[in-house]
Formats: sequence, C-alpha cells, structure tokens
Amino acid sequence: MRGQWIGKAEGSNEGQIVVNVDELSSYFQGVAYLNEANILLPNVAAFFRTTDKAKEFSFRANIWPVNPQTGLSDQWENIKHLFGANVFMSKFADVVGGFGDEFLKLSWTTEAGNKGSCVLPRSKADKPSELVPESISGWKEYKDYVSQLEGRRFLFRGQRKQWRLRTAYHRAGRADLTRFLAEDIQVLHRQFSAKAKHLFNLDNPKENGAFFSLVQHHGYPTPLLDWTYSPYVAAFFAYRGISNRDAAKADIAGKVRILVFDQEQWRTDWKQLQMLTPASLHLSLGEFLAIENDRMIPQQAASTVTNVDDIEAYIKMKDSGGKKYLRAIDLPVWERSQVLRELNYMGITAGSLFPGLDGACEELKERFFEI
Repeated sequence: MRGQWIGKAEGSNEGQIVVNVDELSSYFQGVAYLNEANILLPNVAAFFRTTDKAKEFSFRANIWPVNPQTGLSDQWENIKHLFGANVFMSKFADVVGGFGDEFLKLSWTTEAGNKGSCVLPRSKADKPSELVPESISGWKEYKDYVSQLEGRRFLFRGQRKQWRLRTAYHRAGRADLTRFLAEDIQVLHRQFSAKAKHLFNLDNPKENGAFFSLVQHHGYPTPLLDWTYSPYVAAFFAYRGISNRDAAKADIAGKVRILVFDQEQWRTDWKQLQMLTPASLHLSLGEFLAIENDRMIPQQAASTVTNVDDIEAYIKMKDSGGKKYLRAIDLPVWERSQVLRELNYMGITAGSLFPGLDGACEELKERFFEI
C-alpha cells in the first residue's frame, strides 16, 4: 500500500485525489488530499492510520480543510469566511478499502453523510523511463548540441541508467511528507546542530532551503532532485561510478543518460511553490544558499522541490501546445574514458566538485589507477 496513488474521486464530492502512504513496522500511515472539482467547496486533507497491514482495512480519518490562500491544511474557523454560509466542514470520515499489486480502492462516508469512492492505479515511478532520447549518437554530437542552447535557460542532470525521474525520498518508498517534516527533519536538525558551525533556523525560508540542500548533498533522502546549470558537470555525474574497465567491456547498446529541463519555460508556465505539503501536486525550482555546503557552487547546482513521486509522468502531463519541457540524451558507456579526460581538461573532476579529502582521493584514484 505504501507509495503515492493518484486518481479521481466520485460521489458527493468529486475531483482529483492524491493518497500518500508510508509503511511502518505494523501499520500504514498517511494523508489523502481531495482537490475539489467544485471551486465553491474547500479542498481537504484526510490524515489516517490503519490498525495493521492487512490488505482489507477500515479506519476513521481526521479531515482538515485546505486554506486556498496558502495551499496548506488549516482550521476551519480560520477560513470558513472564504466559503458560503451553507458549507459544512466534516471533521472525520469513516473509510473502508483494500489494495493489491496494481490498485488501491477506497470508499468513505463523512460526518455530514457525504459518500465517495475511488479506484487508484499504482504509480509507474519504479518502471523504466518512457522518454524517447534525442537523436544524438555520442560525445561530439552532445557538445555540438549543448553549445547551441541558450545559457542558464536549461538545467541538466546526469544518470548512469535510464531511470525515471524520481527523488531519493520517493525512491526509498516514502510518500507522507507531513511525517517527514514532523519526524525526519526534527531529528536531522538536532543532529546537524551538534556538528555544524551554523545553527539553521528552519522557520526562515532561505535557511530552511539551505538545510534541506545540505542534508541532500550529504546523502540523506529528501524530496529534492539535484540539477546543474552545466551540461558538462551533468556528463561527469552520468559517467561517475562506472569504471574504465566496465566501460571498455560495455555493449554498444550500453548508455548513460543526461536529462535537459527547460526550467525557464517551466517557471513561466507553472506556479512555483517552495513548500512540501500543499494539497496540489507541484514541481518547483529552487536555488538555495550554500551555507556550509561547499559543493553547490563548483557543481553549479540547482534543485527541484516536489511532492510528486513520478516526476517524469507529471512533466509529460504538462506538455502542451508543442512545448516539451524535458528531453533525454543517451551517450555510449564505452566513451567514458574520453569524456572524463576532456572534462579533466575543463577542470571538472571529483576534486573540484567535491572539495575535501573524499573528492581529492576519488580524483587521484581516477588518475593513477586503471580501473
């Protein structure tokens, strides 16, 4: 049951429903967002916890309205003046349902007697990418291609495989970002406060973003996705982790992937939300302060912040009017040695991108060992 489920709700209230579920030791926990088709009614967030991990279940969910001005759950008393006097806000819903490998079924009755149901398909986020790569056969054509792109308009991301775009947080099987903020971030903040020179104020949006970026760069799974403004830094990350020995033995069909994201057009067309738990799905661009994060500047780093599991499908859904926000370029694995040699001449090495002993050792290992 864990993961993100998206579909349509039918019944007394209709609209898009997004269910985010975490799996704990003996039960499931999460939140469901109903984004109303009727704009005269508030969107709602329903927080729930099952009694066990059985495939058939029932529970009572606590319902909170979503503040249309902030996009976050709020108390009804704070926002009821924004809706008609005859709108009643239920405080709970009794839910029954079940799940299988490919579906999640829910039906509910609210305190007010409203009924609804949905059958939600499983996300394809763990499936291979469906992006068709551009017609670029190798490193030389890639350099010609990126030289024609408008500077700073695009973001790039290098991947060793044709993985679907997905944050490390969602790849780890997590989905309930409300729990992530209430539990993970509080513990991380305490731990980092004991080790970092700077005390991050998480109530300050700029410092909050810097903190998230810092823990992301140090390997903690977050709902951020790392990008770079440099197509050459992206190429380094695409080939990083592949040995020269493996590259030399690679099949001619073996590819690494570089993704090209038209971030400027995306910013223009879609509202950017610097938050993790709005009721609506979003993918937003962020450039954070490099507080105690000496990797951000040499990597020319930027990030996307999202509450979406299958980012690739979400971006594709937004393509319209001939616009294509996301493109993929696949380069041969066997070209690794040449690519890394040229990037070294550009000053793009592990030592430059990862200041410190780890980066220096990785760079020197590349130089002195034929592996």
